[in-house]
Amino acid sequence: FFFFFFFQAEDGIRDVERSRGLGDVYKRQSLYLWVASSSKVIKLQEFTGSDSVASVAWSPGGNLLAVGSSKGFVHVWDCAVSKELAKSRVHGSRVGSISWHPRSPMVSTGSRDRAIVHSDPRSRMDTPVYKSLGHKQEVCGVRWSPDGQHLSSGGNDNKVLIWNKDKINHSCLKFNEHKAAVKAMAWSTHQNGLLATGGGTTDRCLKLWDITTGQSKGGVDTGSQVCNMIWGINSNELVTTHGYSSNHVAIWQLSPLKCIAKLTGHLSRVVYLTMSPDGQSVVTGSGDETLRFWQVFPPNKYQSKKEELWEVYPSQFDVR
Repeated sequence: FFFFFFFQAEDGIRDVERSRGLGDVYKRQSLYLWVASSSKVIKLQEFTGSDSVASVAWSPGGNLLAVGSSKGFVHVWDCAVSKELAKSRVHGSRVGSISWHPRSPMVSTGSRDRAIVHSDPRSRMDTPVYKSLGHKQEVCGVRWSPDGQHLSSGGNDNKVLIWNKDKINHSCLKFNEHKAAVKAMAWSTHQNGLLATGGGTTDRCLKLWDITTGQSKGGVDTGSQVCNMIWGINSNELVTTHGYSSNHVAIWQLSPLKCIAKLTGHLSRVVYLTMSPDGQSVVTGSGDETLRFWQVFPPNKYQSKKEELWEVYPSQFDVR
């Protein structure tokens, strides 16, 4: 498997800061940075023994990288200088999901130990700022809303929980409609309080939720396991990736909820997904050991050609 995440700062990008995190195939014991403009690969971290990479996430400013391990450790790196700033065992088991708060230095981690821990890398990370308990099985995904007011979490217990920033110890909403584990989640960047979630192999559903009312906004059976998702920046559309049995990438319009494009090419489940800083391209990673680059969204009408940040390769596939 590959681990890769984009640096997504709005401006001030330098070559070293345009790195993408890559993890070793199979063993996942090494973490690399890939500088897109030069294709240079920099080895950032080597795990020892039976520990390995389980999750990674860039901070909102893009200078810090949080790395979760299979042994419950969380590492924080300053990638501009390749320096580890913090390391602590904040969980008793695998840290499978990480999300930075968009407006503070707090990093939230979900684990197989069923807990969500909220830590501040500037202080002792082994002393959590807060802990959120509510899932009965592994926490598969955590994601902060763009305004930083709510955290969503999905679990192997098939539940989606919503946590308010000001009352983080107790969930404020619970959605029980999925019939399989929920790892894929994405908050809308276009409508406040709109959350999308996707279920595993025995569920296959994409669902929308309005957390301002606590009501469902509908959903569809996608026909296959939903592995990951991300909301478009330049267009109010949703990208989802899928596993058994189709292994494809899908693009969805919201009103009505409808698939408008299917991108095929991967030979195994498409587990990893991220978006380029200019909002035009997405990159997918699969168990087939390939990364694929797709140009799926139009440019931002307010962004000049000079400001466009994604200049790796010209796309050979444009769904528009």
